[in-house]
Order: sequence, then C-alpha cells, then structure tokens
Amino acid sequence: MTPPGAARIVVSRRIPEPALELLHAAGDVWLSPHDRPMTTAELHAAIAGADAVVTLLHDRVDDAFLDAAGPGLRVVANVAVGYDNIDVPACARRGVIATNTPGVLVDATADIAMALILMSTRRLGEAERMVRQGGTWSWSMFFMLGSGLQGKTLGIVGLGQIGGATARRARAFGMRIAYAGRRRADAGVEAELDATMLDLDELLATADVVSIHTPLSAETRHLIDARRLGLMKPTAHLVNTSRGPVVDEAALAAALRDGTIAGAGLDVFEHEPAIEPALLELENAVLLPHLGSATIETRTAMGVLAAENVTAVLAGQPPPTPIR
Repeated sequence: MTPPGAARIVVSRRIPEPALELLHAAGDVWLSPHDRPMTTAELHAAIAGADAVVTLLHDRVDDAFLDAAGPGLRVVANVAVGYDNIDVPACARRGVIATNTPGVLVDATADIAMALILMSTRRLGEAERMVRQGGTWSWSMFFMLGSGLQGKTLGIVGLGQIGGATARRARAFGMRIAYAGRRRADAGVEAELDATMLDLDELLATADVVSIHTPLSAETRHLIDARRLGLMKPTAHLVNTSRGPVVDEAALAAALRDGTIAGAGLDVFEHEPAIEPALLELENAVLLPHLGSATIETRTAMGVLAAENVTAVLAGQPPPTPIR
C-alpha cells in the first residue's frame, strides 16, 4: 500500500516492469491504461497534480502540459535520448527538471543504422519482398546487383555516441569515415576512426553512404532537403536513424524516384506513424517502424534509467542524466 502523502508519479504509457517496480517503490504510480499515445486532453487530465511524469517521445511537454500538471511537478523523465518533444526552457522557467536516457541505446541504434546501410546498398528489402511475392528468379551474374562497402566512404552527420558507434561498425566492413558537425570530434575519436571532418555540403558530395545522427532542432529540421540531396552522388545511399524531420521526406522520395541518389534506409519519419506515400511505392527505399532501440535489453535499460531519474529527484538528489 502506498503511504499517505506519497509522491504522485504518472507514466504516460507502459514501460518495462523493472522500471515500474522502481517507481512503485518511490510513490503512487498511475499508469496509462492505453497501449497508444494518449490524446493531449487525456494526457493533461492524467498529469494533474503529478510530482513526476514519465513521458515517451510522442508526448508533447510544453507550457500547456506544465499548466495541466500544476505547481507541484518536479521532474519530467523522457524515455528517449532525443528530447525534441520537450520545451526544456519552459521546464527550467518553472523549476521542473527534465531528463532523458542517453548512452543506453547507443549500440542498439548503431546496429540498426548498419543494418539499414547493408539493406539499402545490397537491395535486401527489395530481394526479400520479391521472394515472398512469388517472383520468378534464378541465379545469374547480373541478378539484383547491389554495391559493396569495402573502400567506400561513410559520411556521418553528427559524430556523437551513436554516430561513433556506427562508424566503428562501418570500419569493420572496410569503410573510410568522414563526418560533419557543429564542432570537431575529440582528437582521440578522430584518430581511432581515422575520420576526416568536412563541411556538410562537401561530405554529401563525396560520401558513398550518408548516415544521419544529429538531434532534431530548429536548425536541423529539413537539414537534408532537395538542394542537399542534389549534391549527393547518384550512386550514394542515405540512412536516417535520428529523427524523421531532419530529412525532407517528400524531397527524398523525389530524389529516389528520379535517380538523384541510389537508395535510402529510414527508421524514422517526419510524421510518425504516417509515411510519405511516395516512399511506400519505391523499391529503393528501406522503411522500418522506428526500431532503433527495440531490443529487450535496451528498452529495459531506458525505462530503468528514466525511473532512476525520477527516484533521484523525488529523493532530493541530482538525477543521473539531466537535459542540459
């Protein structure tokens, strides 16, 4: 039984049991009964009077959210490394601590990025669909040829933890590494990866595969637009495992249809779960339903870290991973 006066903790959607157990030990937990994103009205009604809210990437945390929660709200713990759904300055103005879950999903997301690189360059999605649809085929020298990775250049947009982990995987496949970003990577990381920093436009013009790992912000929304897609080689492939709006989806569909680039692999989309209809018709587009962190181990670690952030704040301690 929850003791009187216990902190009220709202969880906007089911998270792994080990995380819920930590939260139950810290206060009175309300868990959404819906296995879907709550509507704005449902969410705002649920968080009224909360001391802590555990959110997911589909929950918008803004002034209206904070008004609905009330003055007792102390922490919003986002179960994601990205926090484009959170108005961090609005939280700060009200003394609400916002946290995320960095680090724990690095390897899982880098695995998906590497999988998308292979699926796009080797036409694996197209081949698998052809077999399942009963297509006629036989082995031949020129049947469904893709392109190899050995000796090719991987251009990383955003050489942070996930970008670096993707680069390490690509190096094992014999790829060279170049990167673009707002700041130069640590010298040790550059040396380890033998990575060359380039201006973004130069990176796009020279890379054989471009993998996007930048956070979503006002500056990065549609960072990859029609102009920048036009800079890429016609043999190049684009992979996005960061946030969908970093890429102009309609422009990408046009570039794939017109042969501006050879292929693309996407795990994220501009208006999830909706996808640009033109992409669905293209054989050279590999489309995954946001599976970057979708392993049992990773999702459990994400939930537990979010719960640890909540329990720390409620105990008057600094959270492990505040958003700064």
